[in-house]
Amino acid sequence: MPKTASNPNRPTVLEVRLGENLVGTITNLPNDQNLFVFDTDYVADANRPVLSLSDYDAYRNVMPNVRPVTRRLPPFFSNLLPEGALCQFIADRGEVNAQREFFLLWLLGNDLPGAITVRDAEGRLLPPSEKNPTVARVRAGRDVLHFSLAGEQLKLSAIGNPNRQLSIPASSVGGHWIVKLPSPAFPGLPENEFSMMTFAREVGIQVPEIGLTPLNQIQGVPEAWQQLKGNAYYIRRFDRGPNGTRIHIENFNQLYGQFPEAKYKNYSYTNMATDLWRLTDEEQFAEFIRRLIFSVGIGNNDMHLKNWSLIYPDERMPRLSPAYDFVSTLRYIADGRFALSIAKEKAANQLNVDYLNASRGRPRCLRNSFLIPHGKQQTG
Repeated sequence: MPKTASNPNRPTVLEVRLGENLVGTITNLPNDQNLFVFDTDYVADANRPVLSLSDYDAYRNVMPNVRPVTRRLPPFFSNLLPEGALCQFIADRGEVNAQREFFLLWLLGNDLPGAITVRDAEGRLLPPSEKNPTVARVRAGRDVLHFSLAGEQLKLSAIGNPNRQLSIPASSVGGHWIVKLPSPAFPGLPENEFSMMTFAREVGIQVPEIGLTPLNQIQGVPEAWQQLKGNAYYIRRFDRGPNGTRIHIENFNQLYGQFPEAKYKNYSYTNMATDLWRLTDEEQFAEFIRRLIFSVGIGNNDMHLKNWSLIYPDERMPRLSPAYDFVSTLRYIADGRFALSIAKEKAANQLNVDYLNASRGRPRCLRNSFLIPHGKQQTG
């Protein structure tokens, strides 16, 4: 593993903060094992902000996570990182190994989804370079910070006002907009998403501010992508509030403790609906069903676990986040199956009231039986 010039024999430690609260630390151990440990004060605080509901037992106690993971991070943190070609691009620019998630998280830790920040415990801004691991870095690689958004699609964190000018800052963090670039593989993808999200708003689904703008009118787009033609799609980040405040979120893949590549596996829309009923209220449950039916209607068959999120406006009680990533995937892939199943059925043309009723049983869902909001009585 890379060693720092100042402390060659000490493990490297990253501090994990949720807002101003120290949640815990991630330590890079010998043999490239990564260990996350909760901070004792965080665990002892009865009013602690929620990092992930997957961290709790049936008695609302935080379950200490002491099992190290080799090369990767624990699933919650792994889901914060970009995937696929975007991950490799960022790693190359930042001179880190894309397979060593500890150093990638260190590189991107100032602008992660939600209210989380991750920083080196010794105050170093950047991880050691794979090319020259003994030399401390100050500037090289800092221009990758605006790519620190989870997922596979090419997207950037932007600042500014869409009505005047959006800009991709060279080394800034905390942009209030996500800009998705045109895709050579899927023509008209920005227009597709803009249309479906607008449609969603018109039928009453909560949607952030969205729009389209010519890519060549956005300042600061990296040279590697300046050759792309057409419009970019932008959406206001719902995990950012006024004056740069951060609002915590977690997607359902994090909630279920799975690595990113499992986002199509092991759980179903039935599981999600059951857990939403336990976690929130009838209004949120109904909104989930509404979005699911809407996705069927527009041919959006890629609503995997990472495309559904919970948001924590008060840091503790979850709600279904505003909608995102509505795309008519049938425009590009003629597959009529859902990303996940409903009552063990994936064929979209089979969705009807009977299937929705069949999903009301007691499916496998979160192991944490405490996941019932205060005041709601558990039935049946």
